[in-house]
Amino acid sequence: MTHKLILLAAAAVLALPGAAWAGHGKAGLWSVTSTTKMGLALPPDVAARMNQAGMAPPSSHTATSQMCMSQAEVDASSVPHIDQTATGCVTKPTLVTPSLIKASMTCTGRLKGTGDMQISYAGTTSYSGSYDFKGTVEGNPTQMSTTFKGRWLKADCGSVKPYNLRTH
Repeated sequence: MTHKLILLAAAAVLALPGAAWAGHGKAGLWSVTSTTKMGLALPPDVAARMNQAGMAPPSSHTATSQMCMSQAEVDASSVPHIDQTATGCVTKPTLVTPSLIKASMTCTGRLKGTGDMQISYAGTTSYSGSYDFKGTVEGNPTQMSTTFKGRWLKADCGSVKPYNLRTH
């Protein structure tokens, strides 16, 4: 269960950069690459079971995916947030300029802690950023650090569906 919660939190964080560029990007298909490093203090019994199953504790993962940015996202003037119901986390923008977004996250569910995110834009066709989180997962200390970059590929998203923009 702890591993699933970590993956849910990581997925939520990875989804945010793809959508958080509202008003800064260009409608169409984007390629997004994220590298996440996780440190989790597992209880001894969980670590032992993972070891016996030949599983390594969560540590580092790089993923590249394609995301579709709709015109509504381009036109939006607020930073979308991570689904509070699914994650127990609330995201609040702390700085929004034409070339930079900074936001903070506070999690109070089974995932507890705080995080900070920053996204820098190089025009409307590329961005890069980082996210850092420190807290606990079901009472176990954890730290997560993610770097990401995105680049616009083309106007036609093909079969890739736009992100469901949530601004409140």
